[in-house]
This record gives sequence, C-alpha cells and structure tokens, in this order.
Amino acid sequence: MDTDLISRRLSALAHDHRVPGAQLAVSHAGETWHREVNLTPGAAVPIGSITKTCTATVAMALVSDGDLELDAPLGDHLPEAPDALTLRHLLSHTGGLPSDQEDVRATSLRRYVRETVRSLDPLHRPGAGFSYSNIGYVLVGHLIEIATGMTWWEAMEEVLLRPLGLRAHFTVGRDTDRSIASGHAVNAATGRVVPVRQSLAVVDAPAGALAASASDLVAFGRMLAGGEPHLVSASDLALMRTPVDDAEPFGMADGWGLGLALYERDGSTWVGHDGTADGTSCHLRIDPESGTVVALTTTGSTGFALWRDLVGDLSDAGLPVADYDPLRGMALPIPPPRDCAGHFRNGDTEYRVRPAGEEVLELTVDGEPFADLSLFDNLVFAMRDSDTGDTSQTGRFLRDPRGGGIEWIQIGGRLARRQVREMA
Repeated sequence: MDTDLISRRLSALAHDHRVPGAQLAVSHAGETWHREVNLTPGAAVPIGSITKTCTATVAMALVSDGDLELDAPLGDHLPEAPDALTLRHLLSHTGGLPSDQEDVRATSLRRYVRETVRSLDPLHRPGAGFSYSNIGYVLVGHLIEIATGMTWWEAMEEVLLRPLGLRAHFTVGRDTDRSIASGHAVNAATGRVVPVRQSLAVVDAPAGALAASASDLVAFGRMLAGGEPHLVSASDLALMRTPVDDAEPFGMADGWGLGLALYERDGSTWVGHDGTADGTSCHLRIDPESGTVVALTTTGSTGFALWRDLVGDLSDAGLPVADYDPLRGMALPIPPPRDCAGHFRNGDTEYRVRPAGEEVLELTVDGEPFADLSLFDNLVFAMRDSDTGDTSQTGRFLRDPRGGGIEWIQIGGRLARRQVREMA
C-alpha cells in the first residue's frame, strides 16, 4: 500500500473539493495507518447514517444473547407495530416503512412509536422490497430500549462503544457532546464554505446521532470483520454481511444485509455504510475475507464527491476498495413511457414527475425543482441535479408486478408510491 500516494491525494482532493477537514484510517495486512487534513486524529465527526450500522450491531448482539429474535413479530414487544413486521425487516430496510416523518414533536422513542407508527402509510407489504427508512431504525432503537431496560444512548455505550474501547459522542440527546467537529456547507460553484449546526431530531438518534473519528470506525469495522471483541456471534455476524432476499438498494449499493450495505468489485464483496450529517460525509468499507477496513470522515458537504474520487486513488495505491457504481449497466437511452408522469409519495415527501421535452422528465420534490431525468433500459434513469448540474446519481421506476403499470419511483434507495395517475 503506497501511503505516500494516498496522503498526497487526500490533501489534494480536500483542497479541490473545498473540504475543511478529513480523516482517513486504514487497517490492512495487520497494520493500521491514518492521515488527517486539518483535523486531529481523535476528533469526533458526525457520522450520520453509519449510526444505523452501530444500532444494528447492538440489536444483533441482543439476538446473539437470546434477548431478541430476528423473525418474531414486532407486536410481541411493540403493539403499535404493523402486522407481520419483524426485526429482520427493519434491519434490512424491507419493512415497507416511509423514510421520515415531518413535524415530529415526540421527545422519546417510546412516545414517538406510540403516537406515530399506527398512522404510517406503508409503501409495500413487509419483505416485498427495499426502501431505506430512518423510521425503521427508530423502531429498532426502541426495541433495544425494551430489551435492555436502558435508553438507546446508554445501550449504545454499554453494549458497543465501551467494549470497543471507544468514547461515546452523540450529536443529540441528554449526553450531547459539544466538542464534536463542525460540519460545513460547501457551495462548489461560489467556493463559499459555511459552518452548520447539527439539526437531527432527538427521536431520530438511532438512525444518525453518533460522532466518531476515522480510527474509531476502523476499530468498529475490525469487529464486524470478525475481530475482537466478539460482541456478536460468528453466525450472526455472517447474517449481517449476507444479502437479504428482495433487498435491492438501487442507487445506494449492490445489496443489503442486516445493517450493512454490500459493495461488489472484481468478484469480491465488501460491506459497510455511508453517512451524511449536516455538513459532513463519512464512509466505512470492510473486506470480510482479508479483514481490511477503510474509513473516511469529512467535515464538508462535498465529502461524498471527495470519497468517489479517492476510491480510484486507493486502488492505484494498492488498496482496491469496493464502492457502488450508480451508472453501471446503463446502455441505451429510451423515450420515457407515458405512465412515468405522476405524483409519488414516501411518508410526508411528495415527488412529482412530468415531461420536460421528448426525451427528458422533470422531477420536483415537495414542489421544488430537483433533477432532470434521462431514461434508459429497464426504466433506470440518470439524474442531472437542478442546482449543481451533477450527473452521478441514478434512480429507477418500478412497475406493479400484478398490473404492469408504473407504481413506484426509487431515488437514493427510497421508494415513493404513486398517488394519482396522470396522462403525459
């Protein structure tokens, strides 16, 4: 592994993408290496949705101990939960739950579940598809509270962080850490970089409230690869890394296990998760075969683009990390079918698709311009961001297997279901 090349490229990419700070840590061939740009090695950065993998690991530790069951109806513990929903569904985002809910006023997971879950409009029956859901992980967090008798914050520290030898850093809740690194909104067009505050709701903590350094994430990743401490049984760790049937996270990853995304490269499969908080972008990749772990934290909203560029540099330096290629398999452009147009909804979020020419569709989200869509085979589309012009993201339309009409749109792994049929 050419660490000099990696160091140079990390510094150059942080400058090019105007990322204020970054940490890169690697565990490879029995050695651990790290490099920082304008951050100390131990600085805790809000890791966003990588928190979900931590929440899933605590849940799986409880499964290994016999305190929770993967396929028992959630109603055994949560009477408010929809029929047939299980912990396996929640961990793999196959429960059919919406992603988020606006105007959340509850201040505890228990109250949120009691007041909200019964009124959710499901996207599909449990187990019938994949739709990334923060709400699902709020339910997992509350299930952990019921099983342990502790708050999610306490369980995270006692079951996971302390055994790993890591200090707990939370962005929300009673133990909020004010010393965590600040995220920054970066305007790539103007070069303006502005610090931002974390805005996560307290009840969303199990989905995104942790902060950690890249070295912390590497320690976590080594455990998920089978290293010490052995908090989850070997068989349950293998389940976390095994693709779940019907979990197709198009636009996010090549597959999904239990709390872990799957990424394919040259016949090998890596696992991990990406996380975006306010003004931060963080990435964790684990090769279970070799035990190699790579973690990147950044304190800029353009950190995701930095990561995409860095993956190629890591390969050039002798570390071929797997990542998701959103443009893989796109071949022939096609004219949009007439039934692509319409209103689609995921929870409180409304997507509207309408023609913007013979070969282009316009997508708005909650009434605001979001992207232009160019359609390819299999109803997959490339997206051109309305604000930045970025063309690296993809999505797709999905037909109802019973009637054949387009019933869903999937963007960023999230499904939105058709509400009103329109003629193009």
